[in-house]
Amino acid sequence: MVSQPQPSDRPLVHRPASVSSRSTNTRRHRTTRSHTGGVSYRPQNEFPNFAQTGDVEIIINADGQEKRYMLHRLILAQCSGFFETGTSEEWSKAQARGQTPGQRPSNSLGRIREDDVPGRSSYSGGGRLQWRYELDWGNKDDEVPMLVQKQPQSTLFGGDANQPPPVPHKPPPPAYGFLRSMSNFSAMQSASHISKANPHTPDSDIVRDYDNLFRIFYNYAPALDAVNIAESYIQCKSLLTLADMYDALEVVGPRIDHHLLQFQGRLWKQIAKYPPSYLKLGYLARSKVIFAEALVHVVGQWPSGSSQLKHTVPPDVLEVIEDKVDDLQERKMKTEARLFRLTLTTPKGERVTPSNAYMDWLALSLFRQWLAENTTPPPPPIPKTPEAQQRAAYSQPPPLSSGNLFRLLGTGGSGYLARDEMKRFVRLRPDDHQRDTLKKFEKKMDEIKAMAREIVRPLMRNCLELDMGRDGGGLGYLTCTRVDEDDFPF
Repeated sequence: MVSQPQPSDRPLVHRPASVSSRSTNTRRHRTTRSHTGGVSYRPQNEFPNFAQTGDVEIIINADGQEKRYMLHRLILAQCSGFFETGTSEEWSKAQARGQTPGQRPSNSLGRIREDDVPGRSSYSGGGRLQWRYELDWGNKDDEVPMLVQKQPQSTLFGGDANQPPPVPHKPPPPAYGFLRSMSNFSAMQSASHISKANPHTPDSDIVRDYDNLFRIFYNYAPALDAVNIAESYIQCKSLLTLADMYDALEVVGPRIDHHLLQFQGRLWKQIAKYPPSYLKLGYLARSKVIFAEALVHVVGQWPSGSSQLKHTVPPDVLEVIEDKVDDLQERKMKTEARLFRLTLTTPKGERVTPSNAYMDWLALSLFRQWLAENTTPPPPPIPKTPEAQQRAAYSQPPPLSSGNLFRLLGTGGSGYLARDEMKRFVRLRPDDHQRDTLKKFEKKMDEIKAMAREIVRPLMRNCLELDMGRDGGGLGYLTCTRVDEDDFPF
């Protein structure tokens, strides 16, 4: 009688009916025993330990933790310029000669064998070359730790265990690294979570950042906070800084972009609070959406964010900002000029004057006076005493910001020059204070406001993903800056 198969996670194997269950069990147990009599162990061959196919060992020591990786040189070189350089034949052999890559070898040196290349060895049987990296904290407490090559251990890679390891060699940074080309990018480095000396950033974050870096290399989703957007921003910026150190922004950037865009509305609000910071992050991540959203805020607020961006971003980013600021200022000046030239005409088509349409002319005068008071600061008072000068300074209301001014004009209605204010103006001439006169004055003012609303309409365009509503979301600046495809500096 053939025994019934028991449910298990193993795949079903069809065997002839003549084979007994005893022989099947015997064969199964035989295949799971080694020659030494113990249960055989099959080495792991998946991320992060490709024990069977990996050829690059990476050891991360931080905060009392040690994490080991056995990865593939091919994948690391494809994703990172640092590993592409460090594992190249030219670099490794040049290090063995004590030269830099591309330097002409001396005639006195003999031919370098593959076994003499530092940081590389071969399996005793397979002959496959190996590399080994360890995190080097350096001699300074404030130095950003990086991976350096060391001699692979014989227990993992074969070779002579008694041979002393060579001096660690660190590949030179490629010229296209962002942080390395901007050595004064202190704001990004001080805020990164990979500095050992920063007491507010535990070293355990380094383990997380490196793990996320290698996870992305192997097409795994990085372990980033998906609930707290503030914490997620810190983690993403730290990971981007690390990726830039290893010239892997092209691979890591899209992952960061995808992760942050999942926050949607919360992301737009955070960008509105911290536009310079997100502008830097969007540049590093090569995120067009985040970069454009932050750029609109930065241009509208300029120059309030200039201190956070100057000397901390590449010149091409500053060039884009300054071009957009100049364009916005020019548009605002042209709009203000048109508002001051706004006029009314009589039924005969003549421009109104005090002689042909007195009340219409008064309405235009009041509008222009209000516009002048809110586009230019008031003249300084000339009081006799310092106390009176201080009181006068507090009594004069400051002009509206450009954003609030144009939004009032774009809204129209009773947002400015309301009925009570017009009534007080008309009462300045008691002889003209009649109900019909006030109604005619209000009608002309509504006509002026409608014309002003059409003039400022182009400045009312919102180029943000953020929904600001009719009041502009409380922003005191314009958000009409358009970011085209040619404006991205990456």
